This record gives sequence, structure tokens and C-alpha cells, in this order.
Amino acid sequence: MADLIVKAAVKEALDDKNVASDFYEALDEEVDDLLADAAERAEANGRKTVQPRDL
Repeated sequence: MADLIVKAAVKEALDDKNVASDFYEALDEEVDDLLADAAERAEANGRKTVQPRDL
């Protein structure tokens, strides 16, 4: 699996919170699942273009 998230951006978004090292991998897996589901919805609707409504 490719790294889909940017660690620095996650740390910035979480502001003053500490981030466990394994959080990034878990988040990356969640994003991967979300993208796969969106792609599946687009395909089920006869589209190759993934759109916000597919989320």
C-alpha cells in the first residue's frame, strides 16, 4: 500500500496533540478503504470519475 497521508500535515491538523507512531498506519488504512469504497461506487454508477458524492 502506498502512503496516502502526509505525517507533517496530520501533526499540524492535530495541533498540540501527541500522535502515536502506529496512528499513521491506521489512518492510512482507513483512507485506503475510503478510496476503494468511493471508486466502487463510481464504477457501480457507470463512471470512471470519482466524485465527492461517492464518499
